[in-house]
Amino acid sequence: MEPLKIRPKTECMWDAVALGEIMLRLDPGEGRVKSARSFRVWEGGGEYNVVRGLRRCFGLKTAVVTGIAENDLGRLLEDFILQGGVDTSFIKWFPYDGIGRNVRVGLNFTERGFGIRGALGVSDRANSAASKLKRGDIDWQRLFEKEGVRWFHCGGIFAALSETTPDVVIEAMEWAHKCGTVISYDLNFRPSLWKAIGGTDRAQEVNREIAKYVDVMIGNEEDFTAALGFKVEGVTENVTGLDPRAFKSMIREVVKEFSNFKAVATTLREVKTATVNDWGAILCYQDQFYEATMRENLEILDRVGGGDSFASGLAYGFLAGKSPQECVEYGAAHGALAMTTPGDTSMASLAEVEKIMKGGSARVVR
Repeated sequence: MEPLKIRPKTECMWDAVALGEIMLRLDPGEGRVKSARSFRVWEGGGEYNVVRGLRRCFGLKTAVVTGIAENDLGRLLEDFILQGGVDTSFIKWFPYDGIGRNVRVGLNFTERGFGIRGALGVSDRANSAASKLKRGDIDWQRLFEKEGVRWFHCGGIFAALSETTPDVVIEAMEWAHKCGTVISYDLNFRPSLWKAIGGTDRAQEVNREIAKYVDVMIGNEEDFTAALGFKVEGVTENVTGLDPRAFKSMIREVVKEFSNFKAVATTLREVKTATVNDWGAILCYQDQFYEATMRENLEILDRVGGGDSFASGLAYGFLAGKSPQECVEYGAAHGALAMTTPGDTSMASLAEVEKIMKGGSARVVR
């Protein structure tokens, strides 16, 4: 595995840019979606969450590439993005037809779960503006060549949205690779997104093609089996916990096939209840394995976005020139903190992340 070559900050306008769909999340709080009478609204998206975390927690300059319907819901979504400090210059606005027949803002109803009741997500996102993006819609030359990007992130959620989105991912990655930008990709396998368009077979076809362009591959054990088709003893698509040794064996098989991978990282989660998990992570970099501190019996308020916050912490570590061990620790600590607050996106600060990395307690700060 070759080392990552990250462009210096002086050459680039952007530290990190993500390509993906951003939805409005409707959160019933402590209640259930099916019986709610009110919802709190957040923004969120697997790819966007990463650059928002890099901006709000780690202070880096980031932008998002996406599509949004031109109506008041779209402007609400834009307002959330602006509050998160993420640049909106590369948003493609789609004309709205009045009822969302052709294009709309995607919605995600998500309940957090508690104890023996698991979290639940109900998506209402068909025909979203982001799913309508196609080759030629975005000026990638301006973004990667003229302005400059140090780190580009995308994922398997966006790739699953439509027949055109995989081509958009590859188009972006071709430009990123040409201009020396590091490319990360989170497999983020979601069975519901692939169910009606070919299931795991189609997911593997799409993701294996995209994987040829990736420098930093991120995913959990289900992602690597379902989205890339790797089968290793001790690893199944429905496993809830994983012996790190089994995952290391899988990584060795992955990098044999995809020699372009310069780093492979995963979160390790043992689900005890919806509100108590064991949480850790592994990074493989230059043929060495680095394990983050395993946080046993981590108490969780809202698990959604934990993996995205891991990805942003990991990216921050590399962009800041940290050691591989520090990179995976930044990711795991940030992911853990993100799950202590509601919503998809991180509310943590760099100081809090570093305090957790050093073993700091939860004693009140006054």
